[in-house]
Amino acid sequence: MADADIIIIVKALIHKTLQILHRQIDGDNKMNRDIFIRNLTKEKIEMSPKGRNANELTPEEFEKCYENFFDMIFEIAATDVSSVEGYGEFDENNKAPFKTVEEFIRADMVEEPEDGYWKNWKEMFGTTFLEEDYYNEIASKALKYVPFCEGQRFLANNNTFFCNMIVGDDGKTYCADWGRAGIMDFMMDFAILDLNKPYLLVPEKLYEYAKKKNIKIENFKERFLCMAYYKGIVTLRWHASIDDLESCNSIVKSINALEERMNKLV
Repeated sequence: MADADIIIIVKALIHKTLQILHRQIDGDNKMNRDIFIRNLTKEKIEMSPKGRNANELTPEEFEKCYENFFDMIFEIAATDVSSVEGYGEFDENNKAPFKTVEEFIRADMVEEPEDGYWKNWKEMFGTTFLEEDYYNEIASKALKYVPFCEGQRFLANNNTFFCNMIVGDDGKTYCADWGRAGIMDFMMDFAILDLNKPYLLVPEKLYEYAKKKNIKIENFKERFLCMAYYKGIVTLRWHASIDDLESCNSIVKSINALEERMNKLV
């Protein structure tokens, strides 16, 4: 066997071993996170829900059951988080590592990490769909509204894309993935729902739902816009990094419509 063939085989074995290790680490992290969330919520959250993937719902079906989604988010937000300090996504030790909401979103949205997937991400400007002027404009809008989110400390799933949720046989809605959970404004979970499918008019429905249920959401517009601009622009960055132009165009359209939609409500 030639040396070149041996090198190829060794590289393949190393790659396969790393894949197995990463899967094991991810599995261990998920188990630890699930245990942490279950304990934090005093086992009120179903961690292994069974049912239909929420992404399969038609707009007509969502219209009939959207209150179940909202009930779920408020149930999560009702968790007592007084034992957890800080803001942001939980790290590998299930700690929220940031002192303020601004520090949390600025670290993710503006700063460049020293390693990992997003190292040197600003090199994407001019080489991908991502345009520097537009990115900075939307990031500035998120930071403009961030003072309204300070002090809003709630447990949030932070990954409420429809593909990550389950509609149970009992009609209730459940989150199936807690990998990005953390302490932040609960409006984040509503903003992600809207970002995923803006034609479902989530904030418009939420505004009426809150009035119907006598739920007071102070600074509704500003808090929603902060979370929506932040999550929208970093999600745009992700899709630009994989050259998903269709999603990029859809996200830009959604982001650009946010202010006008909110102004019609408040």
